Amino acid sequence: MTQEVKAREVAATGAAAGIAAAEDVAARQGNAREVLVIGGNRYFGKRLIARLLAAGDRVTVLNRGSSAPPPGATHLIADRDDENALDSALGPRTFDVVVDQVCYTPRQAAIARRVFAGRTRRHVLTSTVEVYEYEDSVAFVREQDVDPLGVRVDLELPWDKTEFLDSHYGEGKRQAEAVFAAEPAFPHVAVRVAHVLGGDDDFTGRLEHYASRIRAGEPIAVPPVNRPATYIHVEEIADFLFWTVGQDFTGPVNAASHGTLTTHDLCEAVSEHVPAGRAVFREVEVGEVSPLSFRRFYGMDNTRATRLGFTFGNVRQWLRRAADETLGKVD
Repeated sequence: MTQEVKAREVAATGAAAGIAAAEDVAARQGNAREVLVIGGNRYFGKRLIARLLAAGDRVTVLNRGSSAPPPGATHLIADRDDENALDSALGPRTFDVVVDQVCYTPRQAAIARRVFAGRTRRHVLTSTVEVYEYEDSVAFVREQDVDPLGVRVDLELPWDKTEFLDSHYGEGKRQAEAVFAAEPAFPHVAVRVAHVLGGDDDFTGRLEHYASRIRAGEPIAVPPVNRPATYIHVEEIADFLFWTVGQDFTGPVNAASHGTLTTHDLCEAVSEHVPAGRAVFREVEVGEVSPLSFRRFYGMDNTRATRLGFTFGNVRQWLRRAADETLGKVD
């Protein structure tokens, strides 16, 4: 059996386990929920949709028409930046939960807050570990370290400019959280997602970045002090979001596996797929470093989610699996 086949089997096993868990939830709860997913066309979004459908929920997927949802889901087409179009597409529909996978700016959050007021009982924003980008703590950061109520919102910044948005990703998410928190129109959760790894559909290219340099013998740029970070597997974050849909807590919540990884840890796992290569590191005092290489430590504390009842895995238990899934066969 080839490494590629093994990786696909492992990925399928992880997805099947998540769907089986969703079916078990469905058997226990009995009542289907009306769930709207905004975005969700790829990566852990599509895995979340699969879990919701397996649980027997009535799922509506809203996007700009770039791709159709899986069989069993209702498809609505609208540009979420166009308030009138969004309002029109939704019509009289109401939802138990809205899961917003593609809210990147305070402007988008403000539109969503207005449009979904009276239309949903619960709103789940997929946020990010990058809201902590200004933190540099020796301790794992907790949700209260970035309180949305203390974040200044500036709707006049050029949020519609791709270059600005790309370079202000964490700030956009931070201000989006602040919009929902300042004037809550419905119970709201912000899931601060750790760096996600795994899956043969990982579109980020981050592990391949390392593989290509190891393959070519090119140096991997890292800071002189390479800080560790927290991560989560693609199947685990889909499980977490599915679990969150069925809970009633509100506010920010960190979603991260137990443990941390450095660039060296990632390269060690990647190197198994490039047996003829060797990882060479070059320290960079000033300037750009490789993806997932950090000058500051902002690992996330997952205590709140754990106390609420979610059980996380450990990064050391799934790192090799993630590399197998993403990189496929051994070169």
